[in-house]
Amino acid sequence: MAHETIRYGIIGTGMMGCEHIRNLALVPGVEVTAIADSDAASRNWGRVAVGRDVETYEDYRELLRQARVDAVVVATPNFTHHDVLRAIFETRVHALVEKPLCTEIDHCQWVLEAAEKHPGIIWVGMEYRYMRPVERLVEEVHGGTVGRLVMLAIREHRFPFLKKVGDWNRFNRNTGGTLVEKCCHFFDLMNVIVRQHPIRVYASGAADVNHRGERYDGEQPDILDNAFAVVDFADGARALLDLCMFAENSTNEMEIAATGDRGKVEAFLPAHRLVVTRRDRNEPAIITFPVDGNLARAGAHHGSTFFEHVAFRDAIRSGGKPVVSVYDGALAVAMGIAGERSARLGRPVDLSELGF
Repeated sequence: MAHETIRYGIIGTGMMGCEHIRNLALVPGVEVTAIADSDAASRNWGRVAVGRDVETYEDYRELLRQARVDAVVVATPNFTHHDVLRAIFETRVHALVEKPLCTEIDHCQWVLEAAEKHPGIIWVGMEYRYMRPVERLVEEVHGGTVGRLVMLAIREHRFPFLKKVGDWNRFNRNTGGTLVEKCCHFFDLMNVIVRQHPIRVYASGAADVNHRGERYDGEQPDILDNAFAVVDFADGARALLDLCMFAENSTNEMEIAATGDRGKVEAFLPAHRLVVTRRDRNEPAIITFPVDGNLARAGAHHGSTFFEHVAFRDAIRSGGKPVVSVYDGALAVAMGIAGERSARLGRPVDLSELGF
């Protein structure tokens, strides 16, 4: 496998599945050889993204049984991940499963146990880790630039959820809730940056603006469109998530500020800028990160999906461990579920209540 072309199957060829296909086309040493999706329009999107003849399946189980693939990418709706992973665990293939790992705690726990026995790598798709300003922010914090990290603040002010096939992403029962579906990325970043175990989440959120006039079989969407969530960590650090999903055209969609007793590091996207300030210096250091045009055109995540796939490919070739483990993915889901529960109950929720 060290020098052979790695053959990929893509399970789920909607928006994110096609982003994976376009980015894999830029990664040396890999080839998409099969796709699967239960929706005819999505299958056609997948064929177009591949740009040539490709084995096509309506049922992902047929792909896993018949296609000659070494690895698969799972980009199906959140609530299907558990069943898709069950089928994958009957094979030997490597898998990158999009976030969130699952939508329920007991499903995450089952996947944790099953992954231990699986011969292939199971990697959770957390491409935000691979955004260049975010990577550099992590390096600066871990390198001591801010001193002892005390506060971490992540703001995402963005557009509403996009339309998906069957409108599955309009309901908590399918997504796990906004703090799982969208924000597991940010809870994962908190864990990566802080390097302490999260112990409780206190969240306040509501469905105030988006999807109010929508009805699906007479049912109104119930997903949160704004929230604050505070996470307390074991050794005293605190992190804040500030989410607003009716803030189109914000100057920066995402801002991260890590502040310690010596200074602060801030990342801004899509400005692709990092700002480092120190308490003992007047002038900030400003670093910019240009994005290759081919990577920018391949998807909506500032080139990070490409770098994620390079790392996944390298792990497959070396027989190494995933950078983003099943436990990482499960912990991020648990934090999101704790946030959803906290917003609903109006009290802090300890991760220990969820087995974490």
